[in-house]
Amino acid sequence: MSANSPAAVVVLAAGGGTRMKSNSLPKVLHEVCGRSLVGHAVAAAEELTPAQLVVVIGHMREKVAEHLAAHHPGARAVVQEEQNGTGHAVRTALEALAADGVELDGTVIVTTGDAPLLTGATLAALAGAHAEQGNGVTVLTAVVPDPFGYGRILRDEADGAVAAIVEEKDASDAQRAIGEINSGVFAFDAKLLVAALAEVTTDNAQGEEYLTDTLEILRRAGHRVGAVVAADYRDILGINDRVQLATARRLLNDRLLERAMRAGVTVVDPATTWFDVQVSYEPDAVVLPNTQLQGATHLGEGCEVGPNSTLKDTRVGAGAHVSNTTADRAEVGELATAGPYAYLRPGTRLARKAKVGAYVEVKNSELGEGAKVPHLSYIGDATIGEGSNVGAASVTVNYDGVNKHRTVIGAHCRTGSDNMFIAPVTVGDGAYTAAGSVITNDVPAGALGVGRAQQRNIAGWVQRKRPGTTSAQAAEAATERAEEAPAEA
Repeated sequence: MSANSPAAVVVLAAGGGTRMKSNSLPKVLHEVCGRSLVGHAVAAAEELTPAQLVVVIGHMREKVAEHLAAHHPGARAVVQEEQNGTGHAVRTALEALAADGVELDGTVIVTTGDAPLLTGATLAALAGAHAEQGNGVTVLTAVVPDPFGYGRILRDEADGAVAAIVEEKDASDAQRAIGEINSGVFAFDAKLLVAALAEVTTDNAQGEEYLTDTLEILRRAGHRVGAVVAADYRDILGINDRVQLATARRLLNDRLLERAMRAGVTVVDPATTWFDVQVSYEPDAVVLPNTQLQGATHLGEGCEVGPNSTLKDTRVGAGAHVSNTTADRAEVGELATAGPYAYLRPGTRLARKAKVGAYVEVKNSELGEGAKVPHLSYIGDATIGEGSNVGAASVTVNYDGVNKHRTVIGAHCRTGSDNMFIAPVTVGDGAYTAAGSVITNDVPAGALGVGRAQQRNIAGWVQRKRPGTTSAQAAEAATERAEEAPAEA
């Protein structure tokens, strides 16, 4: 906490969000770019390092409280038992702090839990202007292209202070022409806020305590009501339905991609590329079309990811190539390659220059430096040493129906195509295995492991067992040709 940090930030997140049409998820837990709506609000507030960070919850409170505890343990959840308005929500938060002996002195920021584009920088600008201007309360406003439905900001012509906030239904034609709107985000002097909330009534059509009533209460008491205009009006956009959720996702994704490109990442087609907020990167990384980077995915310097790839919580090393691949909690080492059409499941670790090729699935396994699984294979619960090559259509048979077992293939091994490794089993350094083998016992270093039955051919089986089929006809024709061949010669 710095000297300029607010005494508290209160995030209002108790509403039901009925227009989201969800029976299982509260509005504030819907996600935008890898973070919940309330998570975005809390993350922005955390940038201010407030002494107290309170989230007021109500609808589906258990789910919201559990989410906050898991992802934002520094935020305190306070329950608003009945949703009696924004003023009541803030009063509930302050009373909970007071009950714990917390006496607020300084600035209190009140923000909403459904505005994912609101940044810490915008909140900091609000708090800074509030302190500099000595306001009793400062409103975050925005000048929007279409202000319909929003409360309009009326300013005092003399000093620019806020004279009133007029709701759409109460505004005159001239007032409706005003483009500056109320965001629902405020900075208050803590002690003045407590006093003003005590005067708020429910004498309105909704029978609720409105936080905006405190502005008129403070203005009548002689305190200045100021306003700060958000640099980007989209910062204040709230989410009420899934259409607005999609709009916010697109806007935030555009911001994330622009930030990445200005940091030296090439995004070939921003329209089909999606980043989560926790994605990180180094210069000269290249992201090809139809790629989604989720969670805490990291792109190393000069790597190339895509096209058609989805990576979640995955690290891609410098110079690596990942094409047409799905990866979850995997690690692709420096200069390694994955794909096309690879599936890297949790616990996959590819060392430097390792290769996982077309239609290969890897789970909880390590490939050493330069190791290769080029084609059509499943590698689960395995360790493959440096320089080894696993033949096409190979499977580590890791599950016996009860427990998982591990396969170890040493360094510089060459395993044949269509091998089954029945774990637990070890193939020693430099060993080979024959194509079509089922390896059930350890293969010593330098040995050739052969585990296949001797072939036998049953002559005439098709003609006898499948008479009249095209196969039988083809076999008969071939037999006739073979019988005629010597005579012609």
